[in-house]
Amino acid sequence: MTMNCSVTASAPGSLMLLGEHAVLHGKLALVGATNLRIHVALTPRADRRIVLRSNLGRAEMSLDRLRTTKPFRFVVAAIGLKKARLPTGFNLVIRSDFSHRVGLGSSAAVTVATLAALSAWTSGRVSRARLLADGIRVIRGVQGLGSGADIAASVFGGIVAYRARPLSVRRVADSCPITVIYSGSKRPTPEVVRLVERARRRRPRLFRAVYDLMDLSSDIAAWAIRGRCWREFGEVLNINQGLMAAIGVSNAKLDAIVGALRSDPGIFGAKISGSGLGDCVVGLGRARRRRWPHLALPAALSGTGIQVLRKGRRS
Repeated sequence: MTMNCSVTASAPGSLMLLGEHAVLHGKLALVGATNLRIHVALTPRADRRIVLRSNLGRAEMSLDRLRTTKPFRFVVAAIGLKKARLPTGFNLVIRSDFSHRVGLGSSAAVTVATLAALSAWTSGRVSRARLLADGIRVIRGVQGLGSGADIAASVFGGIVAYRARPLSVRRVADSCPITVIYSGSKRPTPEVVRLVERARRRRPRLFRAVYDLMDLSSDIAAWAIRGRCWREFGEVLNINQGLMAAIGVSNAKLDAIVGALRSDPGIFGAKISGSGLGDCVVGLGRARRRRWPHLALPAALSGTGIQVLRKGRRS
């Protein structure tokens, strides 16, 4: 094992298609990996220093005294998880195909890419099962919560049927046609989850029923995707937009974007993607409209998960 080799790794961002919030209560969710990725390049150093660089800034610290800094908190947590196996310090350069402001599972993608680079550097191997477990541990450690669905998409790629309890990851398909519109704002996921949980505690039976419908929807949608039954899948998306509104995570701006997408002849259905009260709206199909009042993202679903290059070999 050569410890002085450089390693590059990249992981895809992700889009929640169905099952947001319900997945935190053991229900099935559908999540897709995107063609927009986060790339990390690791170069070993001869000392114990760690230098992190990205378009969000720069941080330097000792391997023996890791220091959490906001732009790199997931990266530092990933390093901390692997600290005992790291022989020296290193430089880590992070590059993203998309802005962290638009969501798309950027925290999960940078976590998975960093963990993969560290594993390839120290052992020469990358286990997807270990990446999934470690990635979920990092996300929950930093945020205090997290289903791990976006981690699964970043690790395995494609459209994944995911259940957190008991843990289950099933690849459904490589992709399906989508159009993604960014609403122009993003609420932190933990903040939105806390709002929903407060409402759930006031009406537990109603929320249980809603989450059961989301669970059933994900199962039906997985069947529709495998059969390329886009009209059926679109109907399920439309129903679930109503369910997301019912638990309080849609708003007038998001509703307007959903309506604009649904009015397009190239779209079969649309709903908000992610925890809600911001982020993106995903439409099933390729919209014919070219101009939108909000940002249309160049995002597509992709079957490619984690990629690692070490000494010229891809794993």
